[in-house]
Amino acid sequence: MNFSSSERVNLALDKMGIVSVETLIEHLPRSYNDFHLTHETNLENKERVVIFARLVSNPTIIKKGKLTIIRFSVITKNNNFFRVVIFNRPYIYKMLNLANYYTIVGIFDKSNTTINVTNIVKGEIPESENYKAIYSLPSAIENYQFAKMVQKYLLNDNYNIPNIIPDYLMEKYHLVSRKEAFKLVHIPKNAQDVHQGLRTLKYEECLLFTLQTQIIRKENKSLQKNTKLDIDTQKINEFIKSLDYKLTHDQVIAVREIILDMKDKSLMYRLLQGDVGTGKTLVANIAIYGAFLRHDQAVLMAPTDALARQHFDTLTKLFDGILKVDLLVGGMSTLEKKEVKERIVNHKVDVIVGTHAVFSKDVNYASLGLAVIDEQHKFGVNQRMLLASKGTNTDLLLMSATPIPRTLALTLYGDLDVSTLSEYPVLNRHIETKVIEEDEDVIFKYVDKSLTENKKVFVVCPLIEEKLDKSSVEGIYENYHAKYQGKVGLLHGKMDDEEKVSVLDQFKNGNIQILVSTTVIEVGIDIKNANLMIIYDANNFGLASLHQIRGRIGRDGSPSTCLLVHKELEDEEIEKLKILEQTLDGFKIAEADLSLRGPGDMNGLKQSGMPNFAYANIIADFKMFEIARNDATTILSNSNNPEFKDIIEKSTALANSNKFHNV
Repeated sequence: MNFSSSERVNLALDKMGIVSVETLIEHLPRSYNDFHLTHETNLENKERVVIFARLVSNPTIIKKGKLTIIRFSVITKNNNFFRVVIFNRPYIYKMLNLANYYTIVGIFDKSNTTINVTNIVKGEIPESENYKAIYSLPSAIENYQFAKMVQKYLLNDNYNIPNIIPDYLMEKYHLVSRKEAFKLVHIPKNAQDVHQGLRTLKYEECLLFTLQTQIIRKENKSLQKNTKLDIDTQKINEFIKSLDYKLTHDQVIAVREIILDMKDKSLMYRLLQGDVGTGKTLVANIAIYGAFLRHDQAVLMAPTDALARQHFDTLTKLFDGILKVDLLVGGMSTLEKKEVKERIVNHKVDVIVGTHAVFSKDVNYASLGLAVIDEQHKFGVNQRMLLASKGTNTDLLLMSATPIPRTLALTLYGDLDVSTLSEYPVLNRHIETKVIEEDEDVIFKYVDKSLTENKKVFVVCPLIEEKLDKSSVEGIYENYHAKYQGKVGLLHGKMDDEEKVSVLDQFKNGNIQILVSTTVIEVGIDIKNANLMIIYDANNFGLASLHQIRGRIGRDGSPSTCLLVHKELEDEEIEKLKILEQTLDGFKIAEADLSLRGPGDMNGLKQSGMPNFAYANIIADFKMFEIARNDATTILSNSNNPEFKDIIEKSTALANSNKFHNV
């Protein structure tokens, strides 16, 4: 669809996924420029201010390395005097002239009556533009162009946007029409307009989401297992007693919940969530033993070859002489794969551990009864369902190392039952986390100390770059290799599986002591004797991801250190990172991480296995989710009501397409 006479603009819109009027309107502003003038009396420190003022001193510009600073003074029409400072925008210097008036937006520093400028415009802003929507757009599209396209439809009385929310709920919660909601968000007069519009769109999204999860849950519960042998719980208890360690209270409860699910007539759809180190894998392995006791095969799927091999080693040692365990990963030879597949179809193997290869078309199971998916957010729902469909009565157990409060999990994963592990085994970890500015000498002192103690070191970088520079994983590897020759290995996502496995094996057996890596190590890599984690450009990661990454060290119980390295950050960003200095509790960290994300920054949650919402904020709007969940229950219990027909049909379509659970 062409929205503009410019082919360049239309092409850019197409790349953004804007292919219809609906997708155009659903692309909401990322922020707003509020040019309403501030009352100049009793200003608070750090307050955002907007003033209309005249320059009363000649501006000066100073350069300090990469930093440029512009300074000048202004006086408002109310005769209030302010100092003004502008950082790193030297081009503004040319537009500044003595005696001219400017609209100035910035943060007020009360200690020296200075405004740190965020925006400056020559002259006075027209009243009609006092509250202006700002969009995230490619360079091919100007902000005013996009705003004009949106307004063309929203200001057209003949263009209709049907309501999704039932009328009685619109009245109950004093919501506006769907068209009015979009109009208030795109063309607001003030922040109150935006709030009112978003309130409707958020509730609509919450209602559709909770309806969808309840529909999926109902369908899941309707699926019945064929006749299966019972699970001898006495043998489960005997196996648990034979372990060298005692299960935590949470693990005991989770095992009980899972085994009861597996004994039930309905298929199991359960999420096992827990912080790094709380023992999810052991709980899953006991579930696998339960499947064996009823003469079923079990499959454990991991997102990487390395993690699959790690699970294979663990299961082989744990069930030596009890279960037959096999491995099926992409890095194996054609002959090896063929032999494994033959053993699977002939039930000569009890447990199959692998990557995506375990649900290839030519992999047929004799009796698949349990599918365990580790790091479930790395797989799409369709992939999970495909695996489960390999058996006629397959219980599904999903594992996630991104813990969230149980009440929140029950809402977000309303289609799943949830088991939560929050306790740590007796062997607790002692990890000291430090937020530091990048300093090679300081960092290498920590590395030297670890190597002297014969410990291993993780070095994590966020980027892979073609050219070697300090922000690339190759560049950092070269830097470490130059100082610690023969002791450093490199691991990143562009390497093939054989290379990854080889490097990890060298790291495990001590042939190398320092592993420079991207975040591929975030997922499940278990290395003993590692006591130092260095994460470069730590501000580029979410808090939950950082917590998962640091969970790779201190696994032998020895005191360990995690360095969160940054370059010249604002105080706000540093304070965010310092949350990790204060706690090792993954639930608290995940909650803090979620609360720090605004409504327009929810895409990052895909990394953490969270549903992806366009309008709602998981933490800030949690009460709305709960209200919507209750309303969804009412709607489904009165599904014959004609008023609910459209929204039930839409929610069912969403459930079938798995739009929300894009994890």
